Amino acid sequence: MRFSIITVLMLLFALGCEEKEQKNDSGLSVSSPNNENTIHFLLDEKGKPTYLVFHNNEKIVDTSYMAFQFKDLPDMSASFQISASTESSFNETWDMPWGEQATVENKYNELKVELEETIDPHRKMTIIFRAFNDGIGFRYEFPEQENLKEGLITDELTEFNLTGDHKTWWIPGDWDIYEHLYNETSISEIDAISKRNHPNLSATYIPENAVNTPVTMKTDNGLYLSLHEADLTNYAGMTLKVDNKNHSFVSELVGSERLGGKAKLTTPFVTPWRTLQIAKKPGDLIESKLILNLNDPNAIGDVSYFRPMKYVGIWWEMHLGKSTWDMEGSQDMNTFTEGKAGTSRHGATTENAKRYIDFASQNGIKGLLVEGWNTGWDKWINNDREGVFDFITPYPDYDFDAVMDYAKSKGVEMIMHHETSAAPMTYEKQMEPAYNFMVKHGIHSVKTGYVGKIIPEGEYHHGQWMVNHYQKVLEETAKKQIAVDAHEPIKATGKRRTYPNAIAREGLRGQEFNAWATDGGNPPSHLPTVAFTRMLSGPIDFTPGVFDIKFDQYKPNNQVNTTIAQQLALYVVIYSPIQMACDLPENYMVDDKIHPAFQFISDVGVDWQQSKVLDGEVGDFVIIARQEKETSNWFIGGITDENPRDVTLNFDFLEEGKSYAARIYKDGDDADWDTNPTSYTIEEMDVDKQSTIDIHLAAGGGFAISLMTK
Repeated sequence: MRFSIITVLMLLFALGCEEKEQKNDSGLSVSSPNNENTIHFLLDEKGKPTYLVFHNNEKIVDTSYMAFQFKDLPDMSASFQISASTESSFNETWDMPWGEQATVENKYNELKVELEETIDPHRKMTIIFRAFNDGIGFRYEFPEQENLKEGLITDELTEFNLTGDHKTWWIPGDWDIYEHLYNETSISEIDAISKRNHPNLSATYIPENAVNTPVTMKTDNGLYLSLHEADLTNYAGMTLKVDNKNHSFVSELVGSERLGGKAKLTTPFVTPWRTLQIAKKPGDLIESKLILNLNDPNAIGDVSYFRPMKYVGIWWEMHLGKSTWDMEGSQDMNTFTEGKAGTSRHGATTENAKRYIDFASQNGIKGLLVEGWNTGWDKWINNDREGVFDFITPYPDYDFDAVMDYAKSKGVEMIMHHETSAAPMTYEKQMEPAYNFMVKHGIHSVKTGYVGKIIPEGEYHHGQWMVNHYQKVLEETAKKQIAVDAHEPIKATGKRRTYPNAIAREGLRGQEFNAWATDGGNPPSHLPTVAFTRMLSGPIDFTPGVFDIKFDQYKPNNQVNTTIAQQLALYVVIYSPIQMACDLPENYMVDDKIHPAFQFISDVGVDWQQSKVLDGEVGDFVIIARQEKETSNWFIGGITDENPRDVTLNFDFLEEGKSYAARIYKDGDDADWDTNPTSYTIEEMDVDKQSTIDIHLAAGGGFAISLMTK
């Protein structure tokens, strides 16, 4: 750790020496344990807080200001002096109850800078910087004080003044939804305003030329950067407003029209961490655990009631139009338009649920999600969405107790579904009876949904009010030993460390867009981009496993834009402790026998001892290997964009002296995501640490490998 002489003096002051007024140009610094990442902090001549970031002495964040604006209070932006500073180091290894790896190293050096205004009202603010080997983080603290007891933040003005016009992978700074396709441009070319009117999004609000986080960049020198936030608690989500000309971002918090500002604070108060991950290789971004390490340790104790698992569900058939969420037949939820009454194609029937349970039990699948089981779906499309669902009353054609008994007899765990219809005040009133209903029936996981504009009007999915709602859900479900898979969520910011019942979330443009979007679905470059952007924030419930790629029977104008081999690879590439085999059971059958490629879905793990990114480039391709915690078997997945490519895979990550039985599922010689997506081959061989194999990935294709210990 490198400290300047001034930093050491500040430490002495903090340890009890008489405090002296500091000069405005005083500088402090802290470096990562490996000395590669350094943060400099100083006050300019007007007493404005600023910081810079260096990587191996290369400046990657130039002088950037840090300020706050309040409603009916003076700005906190200048006239500061340093009243004290302290430095410390931290090193621990903590266990993940489930995750990409069994243990995580948390090692950093910290600089804490205490500031006080030199003019009235002499308010205090503390900035904490942490330097990790894989990046940096900082947050603001407002200590309890007479001159600032509470306030309404109208703007947090944290700058990220970058040093080049970096290549950037971004989605718009939407206050309501993250379900946009990623764009690849330079910073100077970012134009979020042009994305405002999207035909496939039910809720969207993009007020500024801003981007959502994580936003990933590549410098001309080949360095990879990703801006995000950690531990988003009791605060508004952060988007980043773009200064195209100066290649700079500044924080733009999601607002509240009811509040008339961005975030209410009552001291003592802390903000989320502002994070910058720094990597020499794109795969290092995926392997980084910086976001998790900036969250508090487990606050809820044992979560063994949740078991990582694969699941099937009465869900995909609604998106295809085979069936509907509602029983009444008064509307077709597939197209979100009114249908013809009396033409019910209800999916969530007792008979259909038992069919899925049989399929799961026979093929090593542990869970079943049933959507559309509870009354109210016929009313859901209406503007009056308050009180539509009660999460206790099943439709008459769904015998809840009979389904539960049948699932238990087959060893299949049921997953509850709560679509709140974006009416969180109603949901909060329903939590206690709804969760008690789950406890009564031994259900330990729930998929929540928040489709539509938030009620009440003036609030947004990513604002402080909703952040607090999502937090309340985690706290209340934890009391009942329930794990949460949130859809239409707030972004993941590592809270799964503190609340490991936060098992997964959507928060991206998912598989269902392939079934009903009018813009051609997700392009082949989508998932090789998601792996280096959205996945940096946390587990994704993407719902892979489509075998009927072309939808000829139900949706001939739509399709999945991958090969079947890539669908298998996604079980390794896109991380989640719950993975859905999303297709219809009949699409996994060939001549009344299970499809040969389904064997990989049955075999692949969901809880990992370790994970390694073997190769990749943002937006182009990625190859990831993961070792299953329970069996020590390895699984490898590789995917590519619209460009075919040949890769040489070596197995030097394997244990010395061990041999593995490899089964390789790969694209057929004539495979192509559009013209021949279901062409595949399966090969078997033995491999060890010295082995190498050449694999061809078709356009939009991929490969999946299981390595079973011998």
